[in-house]
Amino acid sequence: MGLKKCIKLYPHYLAQNFKSLMEYRIDFFIGLVGFFFLQTCGVVFIKLVFNSIPNLKGWEFYEVLFIYGFAQIPRGLDHVFTDNLWLYAGWKIEKGEMDRLLTRPVNPLFQLIAERFQPDGLGEFLIGTVLSVWAGIHLGLRLNAVEWAVALAAVFCGAAIITGIKLFYTTFAFWVKRSQSYVYTAYNFNEFCYYPITIYNRAVQFFLTFVVPFAVTSYFPAAYLLGKGKLFQGLFLPVIIAVVFTGGAYLFWKKGLAHYESAGS
Repeated sequence: MGLKKCIKLYPHYLAQNFKSLMEYRIDFFIGLVGFFFLQTCGVVFIKLVFNSIPNLKGWEFYEVLFIYGFAQIPRGLDHVFTDNLWLYAGWKIEKGEMDRLLTRPVNPLFQLIAERFQPDGLGEFLIGTVLSVWAGIHLGLRLNAVEWAVALAAVFCGAAIITGIKLFYTTFAFWVKRSQSYVYTAYNFNEFCYYPITIYNRAVQFFLTFVVPFAVTSYFPAAYLLGKGKLFQGLFLPVIIAVVFTGGAYLFWKKGLAHYESAGS
């Protein structure tokens, strides 16, 4: 099925998810509040660090807070729309859930992603936006039209990169049946990029930029917007990594799908 048909069908899937969400309003609000609480704890931790030191290798409190907040925005978008990958990495592929998707004349990956809308991620998205704006106000940050375009592009490219990372490690489940531990391990490297990656050694910086490229979703675009990075790193690097890494993850998914052996095999 083509991309145009997928886009046309997506509102239908979204409406079904929203209807299901309204049936469990309490769970939704508990999840939302939970993410606000977790992110608040992260901010408190950063503040405690800066109570002990004047700066972090040349980075001030509100600059680090801006990076921290910016990192939450693409992560929140990914969480809202592609959270179902966790379930397929955990047990759905092993239990033969792909059988149901493969019997329909619709791209199975599109179905997998579209069948679950996770509103908890809105907590990450909202608090990331609030923290970025709050930090920007304290820093006297004034973005021009180009910088706003860079910020918007970086957010969507960042979400695509995070989804690509999850998809890549989810795909291993076609061979090992359960790959959630792989996804979890890779996903946790995201937390290293809540802070300037210049505080790490060069090997770690390379790893977070090109192997598990979470730094491209947060640090590089944020550093550019703060006037501490280059346009190539803030815009073109996220675009290149999003296309290459996410495209590669999709090709790997298709290869894994060809090895799918259904339930009980």
